[in-house]
Amino acid sequence: MQVPGPFEYERATSVAHAVSLLDRLGDSAMMVAGGHSLLPMMKLRIANPEYLVDLNDLVGELGYITVEPTVVRLGSMVRHREALQSADLNAVCPIFRDAELVIADPVVRNRGTVGGSLCQADPSEDLTTVCEVLNATVVAQGPAGRRELSMAEFHVGPYETSLEPNELLVEVKIPLRANTSSAYAKVERRVGDWAVAAAGSSVTLDGPTIAAAHFGLTAVNPDAEALAAAAAAIVGKPASEETFAEAGRGAAAACEPTTDQRGSADYKRHLASELTIRTLRTAVARVLNA
Repeated sequence: MQVPGPFEYERATSVAHAVSLLDRLGDSAMMVAGGHSLLPMMKLRIANPEYLVDLNDLVGELGYITVEPTVVRLGSMVRHREALQSADLNAVCPIFRDAELVIADPVVRNRGTVGGSLCQADPSEDLTTVCEVLNATVVAQGPAGRRELSMAEFHVGPYETSLEPNELLVEVKIPLRANTSSAYAKVERRVGDWAVAAAGSSVTLDGPTIAAAHFGLTAVNPDAEALAAAAAAIVGKPASEETFAEAGRGAAAACEPTTDQRGSADYKRHLASELTIRTLRTAVARVLNA
């Protein structure tokens, strides 16, 4: 039987309380929200915290979804189910609904949180790509106050973030632009599985012309700079199938997938191209039909 090692447990009653606990306990403590990633790691003794700080009583402080004229704010304790069902969020960022529909299963979505997914920093995790495509920033709170980080600054490597041991992720901020929409698509072996490959796109139109674009890829070792270059290459061009195909070729060249039980590297590279084309086409259609 797989069981975690011994640990002490405390339930945080507020953000300030959680930060004070983390500040006192240091890197011997870990936080738990939904627990779907951490608890299996604890059972396998991959993670062995001496202290576990439960964040579930912080839903009142960090469980909000606020849509303002120029920005969307999501508290880090927003459950996946809540993001999926939020009409306000999905009216301005439909990529969230696309992604949340293919994250795990209803049991996981009922308990898992937006902040927990981002802090796990799994290369196959969907919301990381969503936030990258939307040019989101995250807000961390520690004893000295709050600081904002881009997704590139926040995620420093697989399963590693730039959060200090005494900091808590409290918010995700997404800027809004007129004539902009987004989409996400994923290929998985079975419902609830990690992605074989997935892609997200965000596009801003100026009439029939692409004024801005962002691409993201999941589970295929993307090169962020190369993806940015591929997106920049279609700016100023018509929102046409020829342009979408160019974007797909750029996405395929901007990743280095590996062959594994989910598929060959060539197959995953093909998916990176095809899913980028599909999400870009969908995002454009959403702008035009808004």
